[in-house]
Amino acid sequence: MGQEYLIDTNIVIDSLGNIIPEKGKVFLSQLFPQISVITYIEALGWHKATQEYLLKLNELLNLIPVLQIDDSVVQKCVQIRQQKKIGLGDALIAATALVYNLTLVTRNTNDFLNIEGLKILNPWEL
Repeated sequence: MGQEYLIDTNIVIDSLGNIIPEKGKVFLSQLFPQISVITYIEALGWHKATQEYLLKLNELLNLIPVLQIDDSVVQKCVQIRQQKKIGLGDALIAATALVYNLTLVTRNTNDFLNIEGLKILNPWEL
């Protein structure tokens, strides 16, 4: 089995907005991605979401497995936050990727720099 991926919130939103570069779109179309429950909450909880956006988003999210926060993710999140100044949402997403041994696909690579063991891929840089 090949490398597996965790998709960050910005990739979900950018996919819906059709703004990912062509090479990134091709790459993403070949994945069987997963998302953190944090990405699920962030994407659906956007306060400026239109009904059309939410309809498209729900269609997309129904196709992607959602990884929940369990004790191992919580413990890894605490460890990350003790070592680096990082927001709770990003720390939980990073912890989920680490616990499940997934490569994090994100446009915001700077948010996740210097997290030991975290593999990151930016579809804008393919």
